[in-house]
Amino acid sequence: MSETPALTDAAAKRVQWIAEKQGKPAILRLAVEGGGCSGFQYKFDLADAADAEDLQSETSGVKLVIDPISLDLVAGSVVDFVESLGGAAFKVENPQAAAGCGCGSSFGI
Repeated sequence: MSETPALTDAAAKRVQWIAEKQGKPAILRLAVEGGGCSGFQYKFDLADAADAEDLQSETSGVKLVIDPISLDLVAGSVVDFVESLGGAAFKVENPQAAAGCGCGSSFGI
């Protein structure tokens, strides 16, 4: 089976912070949708719970959950949280992405 993506410590800390502010569990859902300027785009949401078929990884008590369909497109990825002069955002380092775009949330395979 494909390698389940993981969170960096920086991403886990940010998810924990957001979850505490919203009064939700520290569970980040990563999904892939069609669209974006390169064919696919990443979608992030806080989840109340993992679904039975989700694949999961955990970093510092924070869970990352991915549905089986999205997993094929993000296997082996690492989700990071980066801050720069342009802003702060979650960033997916996807070894399968053959193309990307300036927004950082869209990719092609």
